[in-house]
Amino acid sequence: MSKVSRVEPPALPPQGVSVRTRRWRRVRRLAALPIAALVLAGCNDHVPTKDGIPTFGAQPGATTSSHSVFDLWQGFTVGALIVGFLTTFLIVWAVVRYRRKGDNIPKQSQYHLPLEFTYTIIPVLIVLGLFAATLVVENKEVANPKTAVTIDVNAFQWGWKFTYPGQNVVVVGQTTQDPEMVMPVNENVHINLTSSDVIHGFYIHAFNFSRYALPGVLNQFTFRAVNLGTYDGQCTQLCGLYHSLMWFRVKVVSDSDYSAWLKSNANSAAATAAAKATNQQTSSIVPTKPTIGNS
Repeated sequence: MSKVSRVEPPALPPQGVSVRTRRWRRVRRLAALPIAALVLAGCNDHVPTKDGIPTFGAQPGATTSSHSVFDLWQGFTVGALIVGFLTTFLIVWAVVRYRRKGDNIPKQSQYHLPLEFTYTIIPVLIVLGLFAATLVVENKEVANPKTAVTIDVNAFQWGWKFTYPGQNVVVVGQTTQDPEMVMPVNENVHINLTSSDVIHGFYIHAFNFSRYALPGVLNQFTFRAVNLGTYDGQCTQLCGLYHSLMWFRVKVVSDSDYSAWLKSNANSAAATAAAKATNQQTSSIVPTKPTIGNS
């Protein structure tokens, strides 16, 4: 005589708790861990803001052009967050609302022209808006307005030379010397950037600015610093053995301090010696200490 196995009936939900409520509890439990990880990853004692909006890891900068770049970054990030949250919401809503129940297939919809026009035109408008905003900022970045202050910046293995045309002032330094480029505040400063040997990277973090120094190519741009202070700069293009020591500083001072600095450092003999020192450095396989420069 065969033994008949007993099939247990499915467990009933607790009294007063619906099946839908239990499902939502499961969803909340599954979503709690990634949400908590995301929130905790962004914890900080102080979240920097500008105009009440978080900086999203960037810095407002110390020049007018860097402010524009930062505002563009904020706009891009806020727009990306809005689009990301909206897209995620629509996906989750569609999954929950139109999930398949049993053998019933949800109602299928297609050729809804107003909806298709909407989700085609809106992304196109967003891309055009981002492109227009980027174009405006880029035009400010590459603009070269007239200015009475010009600094010739020359990069070489492995240091920097800052020449002030017409002022008989030259600052040269390499490796651990960290030469200093002095410039006035709230004044357009025209920069002529060149390289004597290989490709170098001219980068100032506080200015949100980076540009290649290329041999045989003159790169021109303009800074207008709005904050006093001393800012670190460095070479960001691997250029040889002592690349990691190729640092410099940018010191932004008042107009009176800038004039006094030019006067105290003007020396035609020193400028000539600095040029000879640069030639010596660029022709050496191993870096040599320049005759003229910051120590």
